[in-house]
Amino acid sequence: MPTTRASTKKTTAAKATKAAAPRMTLAQALSALEKAGSAQTRKTYARHGAIGPMFGVSFATLKELTKRIGVDHELALALWQTGNLDARNLAVKIVDPARMASADLDRWAKESIASRTCGSYVGMVAAEGPHARRKAERWLEARAENVRCAGWSLVAHLAQRDDAAPDTFFEPLLARIERGIHAAPNCERGNMNLALIAIGCRGAALRKAATAAAKRVGRVEIDHGDTACKTPDAAATIEKAWAYATSKGSPSPAALERTRETPRRRC
Repeated sequence: MPTTRASTKKTTAAKATKAAAPRMTLAQALSALEKAGSAQTRKTYARHGAIGPMFGVSFATLKELTKRIGVDHELALALWQTGNLDARNLAVKIVDPARMASADLDRWAKESIASRTCGSYVGMVAAEGPHARRKAERWLEARAENVRCAGWSLVAHLAQRDDAAPDTFFEPLLARIERGIHAAPNCERGNMNLALIAIGCRGAALRKAATAAAKRVGRVEIDHGDTACKTPDAAATIEKAWAYATSKGSPSPAALERTRETPRRRC
């Protein structure tokens, strides 16, 4: 029996309906996070400086939820508003950076925790949106340490992923890092070091300038608390990154990074 145009339309509509999974609600997302939490992960996050309410959800589980949800800007805003650390860690992964209002970015930076968790991710979100360079300039001048930390995270991700930014945007920041890194507060010092490395991975000219600055800076002391984390040596890390990029046929570590999914989503 021949297939009619009407039956074909019905079949196509049925497939589309079946393929479109229902959006996850805020209640469902929080329930999934709570079920996935563990006391051990809460202890791990606390050792890394996390404070406030949290379930203790691993980043492996957050990645699974991120794949399941995709991009859901409204859900991301609602998750952040809860104040729960795990909800905020999920929020920065599913948010649409292009839709983030300037005021929302400022609020997230102010409310972020100066730790390895959602604090650095706010900088990643800003780096993917239209307000990136303006926010970097403003956040680095903020009085609050956590906002400056987000600013240096933003600088690092701009250096790696914004191929349109001119080198002249980053050059003065090398001098600023060299001048102030040793006197900066602990979290800011760590993010300044990461920004120094990222700038050195951007291109040949900045590689030379950042490596020279890193050698003048020397050893950077950062208190990682009761963790196994270690402070990367900036000069050595820059050289290692370039060696790896060259082995992959890439013109720079930053160019290689841009071929991958953003670390906000993949990590």
